[in-house]
Amino acid sequence: MIEGRVTKSTGSWYTVMDNVGTRFECRLRGKFKLIDKKITNPIAVGDRVNITEDEAHPGTWIIKDILSRSNYIIRKSPKKTGHGHLLAANIDQAILIATIAQPATSTGFIDRFLVTAESFRIPASIIINKKDLFTDRDQLQLSELTNIYEQIGYPIRMISALERKDVNQLKSSLKDQFTLLSGHSGVGKSTIINALVPSAGQKVSEVSSFANKGVHTTTFAEVFELSTNSYIIDTPGIKELGLLEIEKDELSHYFPEMRQFLGECKFNNCQHLEEPGCRILQGIEEGDIHPSRYLSYLSMLEDHDNRR
Repeated sequence: MIEGRVTKSTGSWYTVMDNVGTRFECRLRGKFKLIDKKITNPIAVGDRVNITEDEAHPGTWIIKDILSRSNYIIRKSPKKTGHGHLLAANIDQAILIATIAQPATSTGFIDRFLVTAESFRIPASIIINKKDLFTDRDQLQLSELTNIYEQIGYPIRMISALERKDVNQLKSSLKDQFTLLSGHSGVGKSTIINALVPSAGQKVSEVSSFANKGVHTTTFAEVFELSTNSYIIDTPGIKELGLLEIEKDELSHYFPEMRQFLGECKFNNCQHLEEPGCRILQGIEEGDIHPSRYLSYLSMLEDHDNRR
């Protein structure tokens, strides 16, 4: 029996790396596919697993056990109603790659990503890519985003994936971390990874000028080694990020600026809508909670998917 970590998942085959860096191509025993019918992928990149060689087929390895996860990021499956899809497991930090334009990343999408990370206490930050394309209007929007997110504890960094100095500065925040990179298609994840790990060879595509949307270039999740003990996970671009495993009555707990006021509402079951004596609504009026964040909260309560 060998213990290792899943570093690549195509849906039918998995690459597992052991503690000394040896990689094994593995398949999944059928029984795991039935453990939880509400999950489309029972194993995610980052999972710790036990593998064993298939006695009937020497050279083929089988994933026998999935070890306990310290955390994971999950979203609603875009293909199967009522099911979840695991993005990654056992993550040290999550970084959202966003863009002001070409394509635009909405605050609603950003907020859903941050809430998902908060729900598992995964440190999260935001990288705004393509600063080389910024217009004066983009600079104003960037100032607004910085004002919204840095005040509530989410660092924002502006980079151009095409500029070497920006990528080199990014490396320091990835050292000794197992980092998830996520974002819409077209925001430059693959370009960033190619700059960080030249041997990665990730495909890149131009953003469609017709729809101003990215084209999917990453088709499955994969881990790349940046340096010893430093890994980055590339995931397929996400169009929408439907929340899963978060109850409506606990949603506000995952907004740091709301969390500080929890327990101060007049009613214990306050959902922060129109209830009298709501401390969250008071916080919006007094400028402690940004209106766009509250709108995202309402959208999540209503279960909208924030595609834009």
